[in-house]
Amino acid sequence: MQSYAQDPMGGGEPLSEEAARNLVPSLAQIPGALTLLAFSGGEAVGLVTCFEGFSTFKCKPLLNIHDVIVLHPYRGQGVVGEMLQQVEQIARKRGCCKLTLEVLEGNEAARRAYGKAGFTDYRLLPETGRAIFQHKLIG
Repeated sequence: MQSYAQDPMGGGEPLSEEAARNLVPSLAQIPGALTLLAFSGGEAVGLVTCFEGFSTFKCKPLLNIHDVIVLHPYRGQGVVGEMLQQVEQIARKRGCCKLTLEVLEGNEAARRAYGKAGFTDYRLLPETGRAIFQHKLIG
């Protein structure tokens, strides 16, 4: 996570000491949370963090892919695709109806990787346009 946080696509700032210290134990307390690691030669080179949600339209669970991280030297080698395949298998076993994720508009490499894995922009009807992710900081 520290590598991703410091990357421009992760905000360019390191995690706070408190976040770094408490992240793993806090994630372990969240029901439906899922973290996968990808290894190369015993070194963790990729990470995916997901959270189970619920689709009201389908009345079924969904799995939201929240973080996708691959260390720079391992990018472009299919690590993302392999991790997303694993996530999809787990989601299917959990009875999920879909996978969701958010990606920055300017993160072309990630958008290409997600497209290769079958992800598309979210829209209900062509005339209503694409869904736009928004947020409001409250703490």
